[in-house]
Amino acid sequence: MATWVLSECGMKPLAPVFPRPRIGAALSSSSKVGFSDTNKSVADLKFQPLRCNLRDRNWGLKVSTPLRVASTEEEEQTNVVDVINGTNGVDHEKRPEFDPGAAPPFNLAEIRAAIPKHCWVKDPWKSMSYVARDVIVVLGLAAGAAYLNNWLVWPLYWAAQGTMFWALFVLGHDCGHGSFSNNPKLNSVVGHLLHSSILVPYHGWRISHRTHHQNHGHVENDESWHPLSERVFRSLDTATRMLRFTVPFPLLAYPVYLWQRSPGKTGSHFDPSSDLFLASERKDVLTSTACWAAMLGLLVGLGFVMGPIQLLKLYGVPYMLFVMWLDLVTYLHHHGHEDKLPWYRGKEWSYLRGGLTTLDRDYGWLNNIHHDIGTHVIHHLFPQIPHYHLVEATEAAKPVFGEYYREPKKSAPLPFHLIGDLIRSLKTDHFVSDTGDVVYYQTDSEINGSAKSE
Repeated sequence: MATWVLSECGMKPLAPVFPRPRIGAALSSSSKVGFSDTNKSVADLKFQPLRCNLRDRNWGLKVSTPLRVASTEEEEQTNVVDVINGTNGVDHEKRPEFDPGAAPPFNLAEIRAAIPKHCWVKDPWKSMSYVARDVIVVLGLAAGAAYLNNWLVWPLYWAAQGTMFWALFVLGHDCGHGSFSNNPKLNSVVGHLLHSSILVPYHGWRISHRTHHQNHGHVENDESWHPLSERVFRSLDTATRMLRFTVPFPLLAYPVYLWQRSPGKTGSHFDPSSDLFLASERKDVLTSTACWAAMLGLLVGLGFVMGPIQLLKLYGVPYMLFVMWLDLVTYLHHHGHEDKLPWYRGKEWSYLRGGLTTLDRDYGWLNNIHHDIGTHVIHHLFPQIPHYHLVEATEAAKPVFGEYYREPKKSAPLPFHLIGDLIRSLKTDHFVSDTGDVVYYQTDSEINGSAKSE
């Protein structure tokens, strides 16, 4: 019948299509076509006279059906694709929720293979150019502030110089990882100069930071900003809890950490006999401690020359802002995501799974100033990649990461949004269970609430 109608209107008849029998309605409820009634005969059907006045005909399509009906073979092929993709015709929103604590379906070799080869190349001249840039900016800011010596200028100077001290730290951090150059002596000399200038013991911190990378995401073995077990959390006195979980005190923790490490751990970054270090590393620790002491002596001497107030304004306040930068950035690289992230113990921990719990952060205009330190996931997995290749390496690895990569929030020119992430995390991320190989942060309210429900 359809073929005859189209022929009478001067159109090419459609090829006959024999659709697969379907159960239920063929169209939605908005259509006027309902269930087919097989009890009616052809005589019961009423047809209106066909009019094919081409001049008066409105050729606009006023139907919601597709312009082309899929054949049975195409439908079967679509069903096969659905099965292969795991959707089986079901909406993606109904798929099982992603479990960040599950073992990833890829390995380190696959991530490494996705990263372009040139991203692994270290250019010492390029690295030194960043050092020269930062040192020139630091000296220029100090000279300008000292010359103007105006209370309208000092707050701007403190913010800028504190950020630049943090940038110097990041370059020294690259020296410690060996991503600055392939020359260990150059790395050591530059690292000592940069870190000692901001009162960081280069080798002492380098070794403990290596421990952090080797054990990232492990509840007990991680070195910095690792979670407290419930037992340790309950043992903390009120003052220690306040210092650990109340802003701004956690942002001033770094100097204390250098002297006595984190709660639940013992040792010092200045003590060569600390259990942080191997016997073969004690000479390096002594060298760095001596450089740190020399810088401290230089600052005392400058205090006598220019006066303690001027030294406080030129160096002391920027140093404290640098410490706040360091604590903020390092904390938020491992905490503060909207979704709770896993921490591991025992057989569930692996270098890859621990590294995938780290977070990238966007710092707006400051990304380049502090050398893309916010591009942190790839850095944690492959710390030998120079900072100037981290962004490209991350983009190349994202298809491999899949849902295990958490896209950072886009920052405004200045990353004030991160303060909210910090405060929220300090209120909720208090401790993890004393048992279990895959654990998540908990709070007192969660524990008390579950106890009441039982």
